[in-house]
Amino acid sequence: MPSEQTRRASPDALLALASKEGRGHLKIFLGAAPGVGKTYAMLVAARTEKAGGRDVVVGLVETHGRRETEVLLDELDVLPRKPIVYRNRILHEFDIDAALARKPQLLLVDEFAHTNIPGSRHPKRWQDIEELRAAGIDVWTTLNIQHLESLNDVIQKITRVRVRETIPDEVFENADEIVLVDLPSDELLKRLAEGKVYVQDTANRAVENFFKPQNLTALRELALRRAAERIDSALIERMQAQAIEGPWAAGERILACVGPDLISPMIVRTARRLADLMDAPWIVVTAERPGIQLSRQQRARLDEALKLAESLGAETKVLIGNDLPAEILRFAKFENVTQIVIGRSRGGFFAELFRRSLPHELMRRVDDIAIHLVTGREEGSSWLPQRFSLPYSPRPLSFLWSTLAVAAAVVVGWLLSMVTTLPNVSMVFLMAVLISAISFGMWPAIYASALSFLAYNFFFIEPRHTFTIAQPYEFFALVVFLAVAVMTSALAGRVRDQARIAATRMRATRRLYEFTRRLSALATLDDIAEAAATEINVSLERPTVVLLESDGDLELRAAWPPEDALNPASMSAARWAFTHVEPAGASTATLPIVPWLFLPLQTPRGCVGVLGVAQDDPNSMLDSEARILLDTLAEQTAAALDRGALARDIVATRSAAETERVRNTLLASISHDFRTPLASIMGSATSVLDYGDKLDQAGRSDLLGQIKEEAENLDEMVRNLLAITRIDAGGLELRWDWLDLRDVVGRVVNAALRRSAGQAIESKLPAELPLVRADASLVEQAIGNVLGNAIAHTPKETKVVIDAVVTPQSIAVCIIDDGPGIPPDVLPRIFDKFVRVRRDTSRSEGGEGAGLGLAIAKGIVEAHGGSIAAESPVDRRRGTRITLAFPRTEMPS
Repeated sequence: MPSEQTRRASPDALLALASKEGRGHLKIFLGAAPGVGKTYAMLVAARTEKAGGRDVVVGLVETHGRRETEVLLDELDVLPRKPIVYRNRILHEFDIDAALARKPQLLLVDEFAHTNIPGSRHPKRWQDIEELRAAGIDVWTTLNIQHLESLNDVIQKITRVRVRETIPDEVFENADEIVLVDLPSDELLKRLAEGKVYVQDTANRAVENFFKPQNLTALRELALRRAAERIDSALIERMQAQAIEGPWAAGERILACVGPDLISPMIVRTARRLADLMDAPWIVVTAERPGIQLSRQQRARLDEALKLAESLGAETKVLIGNDLPAEILRFAKFENVTQIVIGRSRGGFFAELFRRSLPHELMRRVDDIAIHLVTGREEGSSWLPQRFSLPYSPRPLSFLWSTLAVAAAVVVGWLLSMVTTLPNVSMVFLMAVLISAISFGMWPAIYASALSFLAYNFFFIEPRHTFTIAQPYEFFALVVFLAVAVMTSALAGRVRDQARIAATRMRATRRLYEFTRRLSALATLDDIAEAAATEINVSLERPTVVLLESDGDLELRAAWPPEDALNPASMSAARWAFTHVEPAGASTATLPIVPWLFLPLQTPRGCVGVLGVAQDDPNSMLDSEARILLDTLAEQTAAALDRGALARDIVATRSAAETERVRNTLLASISHDFRTPLASIMGSATSVLDYGDKLDQAGRSDLLGQIKEEAENLDEMVRNLLAITRIDAGGLELRWDWLDLRDVVGRVVNAALRRSAGQAIESKLPAELPLVRADASLVEQAIGNVLGNAIAHTPKETKVVIDAVVTPQSIAVCIIDDGPGIPPDVLPRIFDKFVRVRRDTSRSEGGEGAGLGLAIAKGIVEAHGGSIAAESPVDRRRGTRITLAFPRTEMPS
């Protein structure tokens, strides 16, 4: 291991420190039981901070009538409590809003685990404190050890009392500082008897129940241990953040090294016993060299050892490095490990002789870490060294090809000897060894080395055709050749294996990239599930299913090979994995007899389904590398499903927002457009009723005419609303008939003139106009809406021309005006609902419509299979042309 190595801080530790930037500092005064002096110690420290010039405010402190505690509040600012009505009583609670408004540098809030009165902002006081810290306020608080959630059951067994108010351990672990306030049990009982903790009656009941000497002693031990654990974790975090190497023996930490050996389970159990004896945390690691691939049997043994360690409560890690002792020691110092547990080497006699085994290297390089060497042979272990086990089983055919390569080397060497004099034919045999190593791996190459050694001796060393060596230098040359051939074959074979492993991992990485890219291009949940099932089946070569949540249950959405349904037992395992968000089925502790392994598809919004992979053969369980790949693919699938669900929700939200916008626009338009004719009708009707006998016949007729005209306008608006509703709902029913467009246009023009249209309307329809098969009333409404739009948006002096263009495919009615035209920004949206053009009201008499006329015309024309288009300007930067094209069909003979 290099003496000087670049030291880098832990990214996780740096991120943990960065996450605390901008947040308030939390200090917890921890005690074993009530009455040990937590609040008193907090107030004394707060008075010291205030004397140093710090802004200190008391948010809430419970003195419980203790005079010596109340005295400490005299010189501190105290926030008034917030009154809350609960069950017809006025109770007082901590006022978080007042604290946020005051925003002191330091705030004292007693009783960290307190449950707030219903009606408060947060159910628990620790949640109030989290909000205060987020606002950048430093907070000091108090806590008794029995309020930790993880110790709830232990406290109940010790004291026979169930503690109802608890805080999550994560909140306690995230505290910046822990101050342990301790008091011997005898002194606490004395304070209790003197009435310094509770009043006399309450104190007597407390001594009989909770405050027993044995209970207080156990609680003190728990408090001391948790404080020590918290300090130890804080020490590790600071060492890793500042790149400080250990070990600092402030507390024991144990590291166990395991591998694919049969002794690994014994190492794990030994480490667990040491951890229990020392009450120390322990880690189990395995170290691997890059490019070295374990056999299936070795991988299975290693996975079993790691699973055993996890089941016994250890943290497991996988280390990668070429220098395994250096990598293990680097990790040990990084984690502040004080003791290492490792098994006896199986490296063989020479490894032990030259001190190259892992235990010897660790003991040679380490200075301040204890090494525990586990010895023994478990049942079924072999006397053969582990390093001589084959990582794979070479095919017999590879040895045959290696034999042929050596035979070819003999022939080539013989032919070269016939042509010229070679000083050394061994290079030809070395070529045969290299070819075998590159083509078939290390062991066929070693076989070729031994065979070349014999062939070289037999055919090319005097006396030939014997295995006798006459000259000593020939013997040494032959031995050197054998050594070089074996080392070359081993190196070439290892390079070949590493290249093969690297290619396999590259293909896996490329497949994972392609899988992620493929999922990112899919939008629907069914497509994502289908793609995930297909890709995972190809990657793991196992049947795969994807089940997604539907109405509170799981539904099979994709399977490859295709699968219609799972049996009840498999569905039970899938539902368990979905409900508990934990793996279930084969190779798990839940329903292991089920031939499927189900993984929950967890997203930030919850579990959306499960992914199942078949494991029907107990001898073909997924190894650790395949399981890591499966977990990665499952995470990618879950992320894609979450993205698909978010896209669906976005579309639904946009649709709902658009619907709401349309509804509001429609209501506003109806309110505005209905108000004008209704006001005119009401005014005219009131005048007729109130002054009918005083009006002449012409006056009454004029008022009644206005009532009739405005009622017709209202009727037209209602018909437009009903029409656009039918068009949007797809319920527009057409009554097909052959009609003459000249008659339709004539009725539309006459209706416009009856409504006192001031514009000059001219019809230039051809004399010979083919009949159109359409719905007469709807076509009349469409043309009338376009003409009415032209009249409403042009001045009185405007000329409106109605023309028609006949082609073999269609008959188009064109309505052209020479008015101001349509603004360019409105033209692309002119046929949308509720689009209206703002204009100078002095140009025309009509009021603004609801913006539905052209939208209804478009819907009617498209329902007939035609099209509608708008063009503006038409001539000299003025005018508008709207064309309604209806498909042309031949009349039956």
